[in-house]
Amino acid sequence: MTDFSSSDWYKSTHSGNGGNCVEVAQAGTAIGVRDSKDPSGPVLAFTGPEWSAFVRGVKDGEFDLNR
Repeated sequence: MTDFSSSDWYKSTHSGNGGNCVEVAQAGTAIGVRDSKDPSGPVLAFTGPEWSAFVRGVKDGEFDLNR
């Protein structure tokens, strides 16, 4: 398990103040994602290639609900 405790967490500048955001951090080669409302809660950890595939899918509309 990767330790993200000393990582700098970032959220999108498009997030606004609604509270429904995720935050992303990098620890070594791992990428972590957590719920901004629960910073001490669970973290999903991805490898670099997994994260790159996810970002590509987002950009390509793979996860759009109205496809």
